[in-house]
Amino acid sequence: MIDVTRLNGKSFVLNAELIEVMEETPDTVITLTTGHKYVVKESVEEVYSKVITYKRNIIGNLYASGTDTK
Repeated sequence: MIDVTRLNGKSFVLNAELIEVMEETPDTVITLTTGHKYVVKESVEEVYSKVITYKRNIIGNLYASGTDTK
């Protein structure tokens, strides 16, 4: 899950696993695999960075807990 901000300034948490497409039009539009679209203040690069950090945390926690990922 990642924190993002609507254009009206309200933040919300988005399931990063459901992101299918991100584009700047010039606002950042995030399209989920469900078809829902969200327009956010963050740039594509910022959202991308948040997704990478989220996924690194998930993988790091798997290894730290000794979970076999094979």
